[in-house]
Amino acid sequence: MRIRDIARIGGFPCGEYNAVTDVKGVRVGHSTVIKDGAGPVEGIARTGVTVVLPAGDIVENAMYAGVFSLNGNGELSGCHWIEESGLLTTPIALTNTHSLGIVRDAMIDYYARLRKTDGSSYWMLPVVGETWDGWLSDINGMHVRPEHLCAALDSAASGPVAEGCVGGGTGMILHEFKGGIGTSSRVLPEELGGYTVGVLIQGNYGKREDLLINGVPVGRHIPTSRIPGKEQALQPTPKEDGSIIIATDAPLTPDQCKRLARRAGLGLGRTGGLAFDGSGDIFIAFSTANRLGSNAGGGPREHTVRTLSHGCMDPLFRATVEATHEAIVNALCAATDTDGILGRRMYALPLDEVRGIMRRYESL
Repeated sequence: MRIRDIARIGGFPCGEYNAVTDVKGVRVGHSTVIKDGAGPVEGIARTGVTVVLPAGDIVENAMYAGVFSLNGNGELSGCHWIEESGLLTTPIALTNTHSLGIVRDAMIDYYARLRKTDGSSYWMLPVVGETWDGWLSDINGMHVRPEHLCAALDSAASGPVAEGCVGGGTGMILHEFKGGIGTSSRVLPEELGGYTVGVLIQGNYGKREDLLINGVPVGRHIPTSRIPGKEQALQPTPKEDGSIIIATDAPLTPDQCKRLARRAGLGLGRTGGLAFDGSGDIFIAFSTANRLGSNAGGGPREHTVRTLSHGCMDPLFRATVEATHEAIVNALCAATDTDGILGRRMYALPLDEVRGIMRRYESL
């Protein structure tokens, strides 16, 4: 189930798949890693990798992008080059906190082998984000391997996107329910440009009592005293965070992409995110409208660039906030009960209860 089976969020319509892949050319791939070991922690994996491939060959044809950190207790590799150049030059991958380096290195190797380079001239700064899945998974066991990144890249496709306990979201927790990967999109009416905004989130944050869905305080009606959350464990997770990817076909420059990325924080807040001290809330937005040739040099000296007037961006801001909120809630709706290390279990959001709560608030 997705939240649209219960309630409509926002005013703009969603795209065909209500996913980031509604932006033409964008593809998503997952590789899920589930293992059960003999001990209480060692060998138990609930983790994986998710990748977003922008339209076309991003390594050969850069596009404009912007990054925004709402709270920086997290990591997004490659972000300094995006800040400096305003360019996205690699796919975007999401994984668990302690596997970011492995996924980064694997992406370099994947594209070096793909292009059969001699190793002396190939340069890449992969963009990889992370969230912490150490409450359910043996995060120090390094269960994500290079082949998992390769599998996610090779399987990346347009169309419907798997959500919940999949890929990098396999072991994640949202508002003390099982969380993971979620996605949504918005399509502006033709008189506002007809542009599409797509969002994909890997969510892992939040207190139960703060959870809001379409303005309804759902979390308060499903207390942890009845459906347990992390607070009932002796070893709570030391880190909570969320990574959000925003794609659009609107013709935006790097500063406009960054403005769009900032608005993801409003969608996070609309769902009850508060960017606590231990949270790494890091967002990246890119535009597929301008393709800028090879990022390795040798391309054209000049580019003709399309750009949207700043005063026309308000509908895109609204679309981003709506799609971010819905993507987070979709992650909750798609997730399932998950057992992990130390006998822990994280329960999924009880959707029948949510439907009843929403009805009581007259939000259907």
